[in-house]
Amino acid sequence: MSTPSTHAVPAGPTASLRLAVRNSAAFWTALARTRGSELIRRPGFLASDGRERGGLRILLLSPDPGPDDLAELTDLARRRLSDGVIVEDPFGSVDMSALGLAPGRLPIMIRHPGPLPAPPAVEITHVETTAQLRTAENIVVHGFPLTNFQPYRPGDAFSEDLLGHPGVDLFLAARDGVPAGACMTVVDGTVGGTYWVTTLPGHRSRGVGRALMHAVLAHLGDLPATLTAAKAGKPLYDSLGFDTITDATWWM
Repeated sequence: MSTPSTHAVPAGPTASLRLAVRNSAAFWTALARTRGSELIRRPGFLASDGRERGGLRILLLSPDPGPDDLAELTDLARRRLSDGVIVEDPFGSVDMSALGLAPGRLPIMIRHPGPLPAPPAVEITHVETTAQLRTAENIVVHGFPLTNFQPYRPGDAFSEDLLGHPGVDLFLAARDGVPAGACMTVVDGTVGGTYWVTTLPGHRSRGVGRALMHAVLAHLGDLPATLTAAKAGKPLYDSLGFDTITDATWWM
C-alpha cells in the first residue's frame, strides 16, 4: 500500500503529460513484473509482452522517438500482430497504419488536489487479501472488459504479487454487500494514476464509479491524479474536476 506525501507539482500541459506518461510506464512495469511478462524499455518506448493472454502493449515515452527505437517498436508490433497489439501514443507521433492497426482517440486527464463533494453511499474496500484481489480481478476482466483474459482464469490478469507491490493499490465497491466495481491505482513519485475503473453492468448509474473515484482521490491525498478516460467515463471525471491534457492515439 502506498502512502501519498507532499510534493512540488509541475504546472502546464507539457509537464502534466510528462507526469501521466511516467505513471503509465510505472503501471505497465508493475504489471509486467508481477505477471512475469517480458519488459523492454528504450528511451523512446516501453513494451510489455504478455504473450498470448496479455498481448503486446507498447507505450511511447517520447514525442520524437529515435530511428532505432521507432524501427524496433515497429518490428515488435509486426511480429506480434496475431497475439494482439496496442500501441499507446500520448504524443500523436507515430503512424502504425502500415501494420493494419487502426487509430482511436482517448483523452488523458489530470486533477490537481482540491475539495470534493460528499461521496455516494457505496461501500469501498481497500484490497488486502487474495480473495479480495480475485474479486477485483474478476470484475475488471468481465466488466471493463479485458477480453484477452477471457475466459477468466484466476491470477492471469492480477498476480498475487500485486498485493504489497510498491505504489500499487486496488479498491472494491459493493452495493448491499454485492461486489459491484473495482479499480487500481499506481503512485509514482509526484503523481498517482488510476486504471481500469470498472462497474459491472447490473450496478451502473448507481454511483459506483463515483464512489470508487472518491476513494481513489482521498487515497492520493495531495498528489495530482491522472487517468485515460473512456467516452462513457469522461463526464464523471469532468464533474470531479479533471481537466483534459491531450487526446492520446491508441493503435489497435
